[in-house]
Amino acid sequence: MQENLIAGRGIVFYRLLEAVPYQGSGDKIKLPPSCFTDLSDHGALDKGPMYFQLSLIQKNGSSSIQGTDGEKTGTTHSGVLEFTADEGSVGLPPHVWNNLFSETSIIESPMVEVRYVWLPKGTYAKIQPERAGFSDLPNHKAILETSLRQHATLSQGDIFTVNYGELEYKLRVLELKPSSSVSVLETDIEVDIVDPIETSEQTDQHVLIPVVFGTSQTGTVDEGKFVYYKFSIDNGTWDKILSGSSIIEVKLESETNEGDTDLFISRHPLIFPTRHQHEWSSHDIGSKTLILSSKDKNLAAATYSIGVYGFKGMTKYKLSVMIQDNFNQKFGQQASSSMSSMELDTEQCRNCKHYIPTRTIALHEAYCSRHNVTCQHVGCGVVLRIEESKNHIHCDRCGQAFQQAELEKHMKVFHEPFHCPCGIVLEKEQM
Repeated sequence: MQENLIAGRGIVFYRLLEAVPYQGSGDKIKLPPSCFTDLSDHGALDKGPMYFQLSLIQKNGSSSIQGTDGEKTGTTHSGVLEFTADEGSVGLPPHVWNNLFSETSIIESPMVEVRYVWLPKGTYAKIQPERAGFSDLPNHKAILETSLRQHATLSQGDIFTVNYGELEYKLRVLELKPSSSVSVLETDIEVDIVDPIETSEQTDQHVLIPVVFGTSQTGTVDEGKFVYYKFSIDNGTWDKILSGSSIIEVKLESETNEGDTDLFISRHPLIFPTRHQHEWSSHDIGSKTLILSSKDKNLAAATYSIGVYGFKGMTKYKLSVMIQDNFNQKFGQQASSSMSSMELDTEQCRNCKHYIPTRTIALHEAYCSRHNVTCQHVGCGVVLRIEESKNHIHCDRCGQAFQQAELEKHMKVFHEPFHCPCGIVLEKEQM
């Protein structure tokens, strides 16, 4: 490191302190009160923000570790939060702790050298996410800037964490200018975000896979996991949808009988729809289809995310997004057919309540009463074959009708209690 950084512009201060973790954000450490006295006596408080170099002390007395790739590890930089730590110790937030100690190392009473340094203001930083998906976040550079406001310093080789809702992204600092360690306080830094290095081990991560209209994507999803896709509606397509001549059809076809999926869709800026945050969903057993039309108030020219959720077991599936012509505009034909049926000499069947020509009503009722039954649930009245009626049930809580085989999934999706972080317990219908 440059000599002027170590020298601290004429201020010499260093301590050997026992590292103690504390839960906090950013890179600011806690020092004992005696450090405040020493730094004040040396005039450090008059120099502006204080920065420190932290180095892990090994049992042999070395203050740095040589990594397997030849780069020095076990060293990072920080600001200071307060001077309230116990004498002989230094409080380290997770960011500083994780950059000093490897995840696999177990050190009893780790000692850290804390040295006062001067750092130049940063002008440039090259950042690399450790996994894909970060660049898909809306205004990801603004999210990064917000996260960096919790930091006083950046050091080349450090890894810091950016949170977006429930998602967590780790970013590595590849390059800094004008020095390998810089201050990020009250300065504008040009940031380049490079693509992550893809590895075969990166399987459990949130990535948006592009879907082209008229094509299909095949995949596999495990129980409790999501696979995400995205598509965009441009202005030309939106004009067709708005006029009523076209609709968007999102179809998810299951290719296995053992597993089952749920389908969720959200409009950006909600990038990754979940079971509790989405705008459209389908929980049908087996294959399922969602139709997006001009009647949907949330639909517009925008980008959308599709979440395929593994509800049960491992499921192979095929996903497609199609622009379909809307054939439901011929309202006159249906009305004409309905009127012509009413003009006939008809009587209402006492069993199924359908209107039947008078000349055949007796035969129809005799057959209908032997083979058909009407659901007596309030508001239902659907006519079923007797053998089908055994599987036709209604939910005791919400009254929705479905097949017996769908009861387990219905109860889990719509009536399983959801514990909100605020302490309230809700079912989906109450959210």
